[in-house]
Amino acid sequence: MKFNFREPTTTKEALDKLNVFHKYAKFFILGALLIASAFLIAGSIEPLFGVPAWYITLPVTLLFVVENIVKLWAVQSFKSKIAFYVVDVLCLLVLAIFSSGTLITTMYLIILTEYYLSQNRLGGSIFMCVACIVVLFSTFALSEFLRSAPGEYDFLAVLSSMVSDLMLIVIHFLVINFAIFFYKKNRELTAKNEELNETNTKLNAAYLELQELTALEERQRIAKDIHDTAGHSITTVIMQTEAARLVIDRDPADAKRKIAAANLQAKHALEELRESVHLLSGQDGGVTLKSQLLEIVHESTDGTGIAIRYDIDDVDLCDSKRRFLMNTLKEGISNGLRHGNATAFWFELKKEDGRIDMLLSDNGRGMKISNLKEGFGLSGMTRRAKSLGGTVWFETEPGEGFEIHLTLPLDGDA
Repeated sequence: MKFNFREPTTTKEALDKLNVFHKYAKFFILGALLIASAFLIAGSIEPLFGVPAWYITLPVTLLFVVENIVKLWAVQSFKSKIAFYVVDVLCLLVLAIFSSGTLITTMYLIILTEYYLSQNRLGGSIFMCVACIVVLFSTFALSEFLRSAPGEYDFLAVLSSMVSDLMLIVIHFLVINFAIFFYKKNRELTAKNEELNETNTKLNAAYLELQELTALEERQRIAKDIHDTAGHSITTVIMQTEAARLVIDRDPADAKRKIAAANLQAKHALEELRESVHLLSGQDGGVTLKSQLLEIVHESTDGTGIAIRYDIDDVDLCDSKRRFLMNTLKEGISNGLRHGNATAFWFELKKEDGRIDMLLSDNGRGMKISNLKEGFGLSGMTRRAKSLGGTVWFETEPGEGFEIHLTLPLDGDA
């Protein structure tokens, strides 16, 4: 039987959702970049070296915005973006010199946000954060140096004025990277959970299909059992009644014995059919093995004139072993009547040391063991015992009757 499992798609779906998240993040970054750029240009009113600031800030800002649009939507690999990050730093260096500098830190934060989103390793994000802190400090220091009068440049004042900006960059690094880490882990866990649910659904479906197949195989086995056992028993009944008809005039006693054996065989066939119908309908009678074996004994003695003594231990066994023991008892009694002209039987079923020992002996005419030829019933009995992990053997002597010895392991010991 072959189960066709579709490859799980939840990982791909998770990646698609992550791509959607990046897509919206790109629009957010672009919107923040446009707003910051507009305020930066509007605030660039102080000339430097006699050149109006907006002469420089306007084209540089436009270059900065266009370059980031290309980086966000046209460039996919991280290596290809390295050149764009270099252009970002140069543009921000120029803008820091020719603007008031109040929005430069914000621009750096926007660029860092895009960088963190494109990174898969925390080490790269840490390196970029440290590099931006160094570049930002150098930019502000250079800008203040160019704007300061000779002899008025105060390095410590520049450093103290940048403490809040540097702390903002560090806090931004922690918040953004933690949010990215949390989001990715959440998506991975969600994807794994969805894959697990999908796998469980498929396993449940496969289990139900396997149950149906098992039930079908069991029905086929029962149908074969009906054909092999009940069919064989009915054939034997026909042969015995025909033989009785032929000898009834010259040997009434022999004819009576054959009719009794045929009657017993017919009862066994009827019982086998009933058991098969119960199995096919899924009914479990809840009866013990001992009660089932006693029922066979009583059916065999009622109205037949034969005697069966017994000593039976009650044992809890699986259905296949129960049926085998019952069929062996039926087959042994029928063979004793048909072939050995037996009138009495001894039946024993004992549980010892993890096994079951069964003995059925009769007072029939017996035969030389060398002349024993296993027919349909005996050979089938041997094969079935072997398949259940047990053994069966026969003992007989002329005038000493016939014995069937059977040993089976208890459930779980096979």
